[in-house]
Amino acid sequence: MRVFNGVDELRAAVGSQLGVSDWVTVDQSQIDTFADATLDHQWIHVDEERAKAGPFGGTIAHGFLTLSLLPHFVGQTYRIDGTKMGVNYGMNRVRFTSPVPVGSKVRGNIELVDVADVAGGVQMTTKVTVEIEGSERPALVAEWLTRQYV
Repeated sequence: MRVFNGVDELRAAVGSQLGVSDWVTVDQSQIDTFADATLDHQWIHVDEERAKAGPFGGTIAHGFLTLSLLPHFVGQTYRIDGTKMGVNYGMNRVRFTSPVPVGSKVRGNIELVDVADVAGGVQMTTKVTVEIEGSERPALVAEWLTRQYV
């Protein structure tokens, strides 16, 4: 895990990779739980029998399930000491570039794009690429905005 001692060290890291998380296996139980939480029970996610004959040969994770793993991936890759709190500010861009079949392993590759001053702290722009083990195409590419308050 990469550790930054304050926002000045963070600024110096703009343009660099912050880290790569461990692999996480996306299983059917997780997909079903996410479907229940979001009320999105589309058959390509939760109907294993029907999905076998579908376009992906089995169930796939919701795109938003993949997106929801970003805090986990970031939590494994870097930490900023010397701040009071960090908050999610939003996304500039999110693209779901490849489906995540059930049983796949995914991980986050995090790059620091920008650090800008805001009232009370800084706003970070990170590029997060969610990779699928064994696949050339990523599952997701996102530009994520977070704020760190000092």
